[in-house]
Amino acid sequence: MRNRVIAASLSAGLLAGGLATFVAAQAPAQPLGYGHIHFAVTDPEKAREWYKANLGGMPGETPDRVIFEAYRDSRPTPVQFMWNKADAPPSSDGSVIDSVGFSVPDVEATVRQLSAAGAKVVNAAQAVPGVWDRAVVMDPWGVKIELIENPDLQGLHHVAIRVADPDASLKWFTSAFGGQRTKLRDRIDVVRYGPIYLLVSKADGTVPSQGRAIDHLGWDPADMDATAADLTSKGVKFTAGPQPKPNQFGHRTAYVEAPGGVRIELVQHAVCAWSKSS
Repeated sequence: MRNRVIAASLSAGLLAGGLATFVAAQAPAQPLGYGHIHFAVTDPEKAREWYKANLGGMPGETPDRVIFEAYRDSRPTPVQFMWNKADAPPSSDGSVIDSVGFSVPDVEATVRQLSAAGAKVVNAAQAVPGVWDRAVVMDPWGVKIELIENPDLQGLHHVAIRVADPDASLKWFTSAFGGQRTKLRDRIDVVRYGPIYLLVSKADGTVPSQGRAIDHLGWDPADMDATAADLTSKGVKFTAGPQPKPNQFGHRTAYVEAPGGVRIELVQHAVCAWSKSS
């Protein structure tokens, strides 16, 4: 297939950025790296093995986490997929965190492979003039997956969120978490965090992400307390303040909420098994 670009949910008004609370998009006071995507599923072990078998996942910081090739050299950890067990969580469709995106060499072939592995085809592979070939499937646990052909980045490619005011949301994310605001193929506004893109499209009536199949996103502050102070000064809403001590994984965590109800976890890696492994 010839390379083109994302369509439908991306082409129909996809992306811009900002939030009214953030008058100026100032860079965060402390370094922040994009950390993880956390899912709620009925069977975490089967979901983990499904992503390894079908989308190139590899063992992450701990055996119950998955990373992808483009991120394996990131520190303190690569971008990781994580799963929590939940009883029949609603699909990511209709949630503010709509989908995860993978760039693959052949969209049609990947759709066939994922369909044979139990995924539901939502939108068949299609060519969009001026953009990439694209398809959408739903994994067996209700997570929407966008498949595109971007030769510049193969594997895990983006997270797509849907909010009432895309421009405001992208300004919010760049103010809170930095990143590079840019355009894909000179037409799709994104924020880039390392190799991964945050795509923001317009949609009314989406619901908060907590409890959905894609429950939350994660960023890794180098200094939790300094980051918390910086975010608080910018009016960011904390739904759970920073833990005073590291948890069993050697991490300090906190939770904040982005526009539209995007749940976000902050994780400071006080002790990191991945960093020690290389």
